[in-house]
Amino acid sequence: MNVVAHERFLAVEINDAPVDDRAIAAGAATIRVRGLEKDFGANRVLRGIDLDIPAGQFVAIIGKSGCGKSTLLRILLGLDEPTAGSLSFQSADGSQTPNARIVFQEPRLLPWLSAADNVAVGLGEGVSNLAGRAKALSVLSEVQLSEKAGDWPAQLSGGQRQRVALARALVSKPGLLALDEPLGALDALTRISMQGLLNRVWRELGFTAVLVTHDVSEAVHLADRVVVLDEGRIVLDILVPHPHPRRHGNPALAELEGKLLAAILGAGRLS
Repeated sequence: MNVVAHERFLAVEINDAPVDDRAIAAGAATIRVRGLEKDFGANRVLRGIDLDIPAGQFVAIIGKSGCGKSTLLRILLGLDEPTAGSLSFQSADGSQTPNARIVFQEPRLLPWLSAADNVAVGLGEGVSNLAGRAKALSVLSEVQLSEKAGDWPAQLSGGQRQRVALARALVSKPGLLALDEPLGALDALTRISMQGLLNRVWRELGFTAVLVTHDVSEAVHLADRVVVLDEGRIVLDILVPHPHPRRHGNPALAELEGKLLAAILGAGRLS
């Protein structure tokens, strides 16, 4: 199957995919992108992106540096405006505007607030201190940091700070969670642990997740589907046909990683 045919197959499957109860409860977002372009002066970063993401799916976007991954993610979050093309959302609960949050590579915690108070920041205004703290403590429990609720960011390890950042994004119960290299600064063992945590939280809560990463292994272990960008275009869009959670060292996943690396490096295409 060539890439174009495979993309058409995916589009049919996505449009017909049923929405599960978790995605409905989470208000998970369906995303539809058509002809998306983004220019920065003479630099054409995105070149006619067509992409459909069903509610509750976990999609990883990979590719070389400068291929447009983070630009696409920022447009999905409304942080950048496209030069041309269309972008639309439909939440599983029927709303047109999803509750979207992002987790960056750096935790970006406020150093003068405790872990719990940093999480409560994700609720925005209009939530009482008591209610906000209760919600923050609940989400800290989900990311296994209940005992660190009163600690300052400087007292936390890198992995713990990133878990607080994840909790801050989750506390408002997003329908769309964007992840921009969120584990890139962590050591290898902490990164694997965080991958397991992120996968568990996504499976339990049912939001739509879009991950940008340079790590092909991370993409294959976390995502339902992997999209490869090259010079602002989608060159590969494949499903990962393995149940969650996934085991590191699985030979079938290693084979898929090889195909993705070949596409990124230009050494081949899925056929």
